[in-house]
Amino acid sequence: MSHHTITRLEEHIAHQSVLLDELNEVLTEQRAEIDVLNRRVAMLMQRAAEQEADTTQGIPMADQKPPHW
Repeated sequence: MSHHTITRLEEHIAHQSVLLDELNEVLTEQRAEIDVLNRRVAMLMQRAAEQEADTTQGIPMADQKPPHW
């Protein structure tokens, strides 16, 4: 293998290493964002359930009579 080929391979490996580090950083940031969004969705679902319970006085929506009855 020629010196030129080895140099090119080394450069390619170095470039791939940099890309891998950048992708890992992006994935780590996205994981953190997903965790925050999951917590927010859970909080909103809890609030919606509490509001529904308050509004229906504990009677499930499916068992309530429509307002015009």
